[in-house]
Amino acid sequence: MLAQNAGAVHIIEVFKKGRKQYAKDIKKGWVDMKQFQFSYTDGETFRNELTRFKSEHSAVDFSRMIFHIYSEVLEEKVIHCVCDTLKEVFPDTPYVGCSTSGNIIDCKLSSKITVVCTVFEYESTKVKVFQYDYINDNTDSITAEIVEETKKNPWVKAIEMFFTIPEGSTTRFCDGMKDVRQDIQIFGGVSCSNDITSDACLVFSKGSECSDKSIIVLFYGGEDLYVNSINITGWKPLGRKFHVTKSNGSVLQELDGIPAYDVYHKYLNIQNDENFFYNTLEFPLFYEHNDTTILRTPVASNADGSLNMTSDIDTGSVVRISYGDPSTIVESIKKDSQKMNQFQPDVLHIFSCAARRTFWTDKEPTYEIYPFKGISPSCGFFSHGEFLRTKGKLNQHNVTLVIAAMREGEKKADANTAPIVTEEKLLSQIPLVSRLATFISATSLELEEINSKLEHANEKLKNAAIIDGLTGIYNRKEIQSQIEKACSNIDNKKFSVVMLDIDNFKQVNDTYGHQEGDTVIIALADILNDKNMLKTNKYSAGRWGGEEFMMLLQDTDVTAASFIAELIRKCFENTSFPKVRPQTVSIGVTQVREEDTMDTLCTRVDTALYKAKKGGKNRVVII
Repeated sequence: MLAQNAGAVHIIEVFKKGRKQYAKDIKKGWVDMKQFQFSYTDGETFRNELTRFKSEHSAVDFSRMIFHIYSEVLEEKVIHCVCDTLKEVFPDTPYVGCSTSGNIIDCKLSSKITVVCTVFEYESTKVKVFQYDYINDNTDSITAEIVEETKKNPWVKAIEMFFTIPEGSTTRFCDGMKDVRQDIQIFGGVSCSNDITSDACLVFSKGSECSDKSIIVLFYGGEDLYVNSINITGWKPLGRKFHVTKSNGSVLQELDGIPAYDVYHKYLNIQNDENFFYNTLEFPLFYEHNDTTILRTPVASNADGSLNMTSDIDTGSVVRISYGDPSTIVESIKKDSQKMNQFQPDVLHIFSCAARRTFWTDKEPTYEIYPFKGISPSCGFFSHGEFLRTKGKLNQHNVTLVIAAMREGEKKADANTAPIVTEEKLLSQIPLVSRLATFISATSLELEEINSKLEHANEKLKNAAIIDGLTGIYNRKEIQSQIEKACSNIDNKKFSVVMLDIDNFKQVNDTYGHQEGDTVIIALADILNDKNMLKTNKYSAGRWGGEEFMMLLQDTDVTAASFIAELIRKCFENTSFPKVRPQTVSIGVTQVREEDTMDTLCTRVDTALYKAKKGGKNRVVII
């Protein structure tokens, strides 16, 4: 038996005509999908209410209904009582349920155990329920079975899911759902309890026992069913960017090379104690993933400074600490509620993170979802995590509001889709902390922009010191430095050097002018810089001086180096110049020897080049 202060048992009808009128309307075919909502206090009273409801709605096809049970109570005996009563009174009607951190009915907090009956009017509408056990089935087999079931049931338009809190990351599950048909909406939530730091939770469905390690999956569909779904955050990035420099699945190890916990401690003064989870709820990590914005909250801090997250964060991701901005949240929800109103839903299913409930501690827990109140009947719960498919990819969210809308039949042309007028409960002014958050974000962005410009300028200065201004390849100082470094590691690697000199270049300058001479030099440099043509990237090329060039070919013996040199010679010989006759180049090639120094190596390749010149030019000579 529940506590006496749970409130009187009552049934709330979400349309305004009353029970008897509803039964008459069903016979006339005047209604679409509807919801009835019950509050549970004890088995006998609940059974009486269900029996009375059944007798007053005898025209309803009870096989085309479904019950959702939302329970803040984690006592299995109580939940079994609710379920047994439903099976007794409605033996042909499926039900699903989960434990929660609070129940939502018509955008308000409802009783500790709330039972919602959804009645489908159209014969084409179908619902199918599955429950999968984590103990007996692994993630891959579960997702594979879900995918296979969608193929067997082409009528499916939406999948609703109720998870128990997983032991690890849900990334594998989300990735496994990628093969579900792209037009199917997917949404849901993770069950939890009033203690959001606890892993205690349950899910249950008709034909299956209560389980703390299961997932319930509902298929909705039919030619007359329409579904839409959205997610809303309203959290704003706060302060500087951090790069994930080390992670292992859902364990976030380092941000910018330091333990991830140190970031929360340094910038927010959050201690690694029993309140860590509560204190980080308001400051989740904000990043882009799968083409959508994701908020990810740490669930625990480890001794090594790493953080356990609810889903994977890949190394290389760019994240920022975020802050819940009340005005941004309210404005986002107002806009999205108007879009949802245009959809003309019959019912709304709401999955709101328990962290959002704690966020509005100075308001009512459902303060932020009031704009949806006048659109249609709604039910849902405060969850440990939320799921939504966006752009064909399923993601788990934290600190997020997910709303799924369903409608039977086409939109009604005469329906009122004017902006919903709700009780004015919006913020009268932006809180000081919100203004400070905006100020910090703006200044951080400015600093990031300045740092980016400085990095760019430093890179240009660095390049100017090692890059030849005319050709864009290395200058003599840099290529010489690289050859000298290679010579100091002769024992570890073999390499070759190639020296090139444009033939009769003085005649080009004297005949056509220095501008055309520069064109010829740049053309040869472009060939040396074309790694695709040379089919290797293990080399460096630099301008040695005037019309002379030098190449360092790593891991390359003299045979391979001469092949590359010959390829360059032929390519340059076949290069056309609009104002200059075809040009040629002479090339010397040599491979490093054990006793070589920088001087002996360069002298030998210079000798090879000299022999190429003396031997008639436009040729490759090897020493």
